[in-house]
Amino acid sequence: MRSHELFQNMSPERATEIFVFLHKDQKPVYKAAIQGLATQRNLRGVFIERKPPNERHPWMKAALSRPVSNTLATHLVQAWLLGAHKPMLCDFLDALEIAHDEDGTVEELPAAPPKEKIDAAVDLLVGKYPAESVAIYLHAFRDMDTSVQWPPLNDILSEDPRLQLGAAASS
Repeated sequence: MRSHELFQNMSPERATEIFVFLHKDQKPVYKAAIQGLATQRNLRGVFIERKPPNERHPWMKAALSRPVSNTLATHLVQAWLLGAHKPMLCDFLDALEIAHDEDGTVEELPAAPPKEKIDAAVDLLVGKYPAESVAIYLHAFRDMDTSVQWPPLNDILSEDPRLQLGAAASS
């Protein structure tokens, strides 16, 4: 699932959580997102900024759900995960015994661990964090480095009902 598809399928509440976090803790990223989305729609950024959050955030979610917004959506998901969910990222990597920086970033991904080990790591995450946040993280993790494929993670993401997002969860 590409980043724009994550925005298509995540709940409005989770999208709002992302935007509120970025607005509060990463203002330059938030403002750049508004400007980028406004430019895509031939609007002035100030037009979007002046909307109250209860109108702005659904508009942003819809705009980020478009394929043309995939790069921007990827940047926002990464900023949210690295900013708001470092413990979740580190817990996953620790459970898989993958060396990482203190913020949960990895220099080079190893080959795929066994499915059982990934399953155990997923169980740990879902036990500690909202399942939707875990699903977003795991989809983003899988898609961040396309040179390294983890077929067991692909299987888990498609099979585990706890990791289904939006439309995928209802099918």
